[in-house]
Amino acid sequence: MARIAGVTLPSNKRLIIALTYIFGIGETRAAKILAATKVSGDIRVKDLTLDQENLVRTAVEKEYRVEGELRREIMGNIKRLKDVGAYRGTRHIKGLPARGQRTKSNSRTVRGNVRKTAGSGRRMLTKT
Repeated sequence: MARIAGVTLPSNKRLIIALTYIFGIGETRAAKILAATKVSGDIRVKDLTLDQENLVRTAVEKEYRVEGELRREIMGNIKRLKDVGAYRGTRHIKGLPARGQRTKSNSRTVRGNVRKTAGSGRRMLTKT
C-alpha cells in the first residue's frame, strides 16, 4: 500500500494509472515521472519495492505542485479574479461558465436542471 503526497494509491492498479489518482497528475505527467525515475509503469503498486516507491515519492513531492498546494493555488487565482472584478471572476461568483460557452441551451447542471417548454400559448378555461 503506497502512500504518495497524502494519497493512498490503489494496490491492484498499474503504477502509471495509480499515479493519476493524485490531484494534479495525469497520464502524461505520470509517464514523465516514471521516465525520470526509471521505474516501469507496468508494475502493480503492490509489487513496488521500497526503493522504487521512495524514488517516485521524492520525484512527485519535489518537482510538482500536487494535492493541497495545487488546490490552494487554484483557489487563490480564482479569488484574485473575483477581487479584481474581472469578467471571469464575476462568472465564478454567479456560478456560470467562465470560458465563453453558451448558456441558452447548455450548462444545465450549473443553472439548475429546470426545463421550461413554450407550450401553445392558450390557457385552459375551467367550467364551473
